[in-house]
Amino acid sequence: MTGFSLVYCLHVLAALVWVGGMFFAWMVLRPAAIKALEGPARLKLWLEVFQGFFRWVWAAVVLLPISGVGMLNLHFTGFENAPRYVQIMMGLYVVMTALFIRIQGLMLPELRSAVQAQDWPAGAAVLGKIRRLVGINLLVGLAVVTIAATRLAF
Repeated sequence: MTGFSLVYCLHVLAALVWVGGMFFAWMVLRPAAIKALEGPARLKLWLEVFQGFFRWVWAAVVLLPISGVGMLNLHFTGFENAPRYVQIMMGLYVVMTALFIRIQGLMLPELRSAVQAQDWPAGAAVLGKIRRLVGINLLVGLAVVTIAATRLAF
C-alpha cells in the first residue's frame, strides 16, 4: 500500500462515516423512530443518537482536512495545483462543518435542556430544526461525494 492509498482510504472512510451516518439517520432511523416511539421516547433516543454520532463526526471533521491536505501534497504537489473539483470539495467541507458545529454547539444543548426539563413541545421544535439542518448537510455531503466520484468541476 502506498502512502497516497493509505491517506485516500482514511479520507474516504471519514467521509463515509459522516455522510453515511446522516443518510442512515435521515432515511432509516427517523422513519422507524416515528413509527415505533412516542414523542418523549423519540426525543430521548435522538439525544442519545446525536451524542454518540457526533463523536464520530468530530473524528471525521479532524481527519478529512488532514488527509485531504496529505492527498493534495502527495498527488497535486500543493493547493496551487489542485483542480477546481478539489477546491469545490474543500469549500463544501467548510459549509458542512459550519452546519455541524451549529447543530452540535447551539441546538444539541437546547434539545438536552428540553429533554431534561421534560418540555416535549420545545424539544420537538428543536429536533425539527436539527432535522432540517441535517437534511441540508446530507444534501451537501451527497454533492461532495458526487463531485469526488465524478471529478465534476463546475
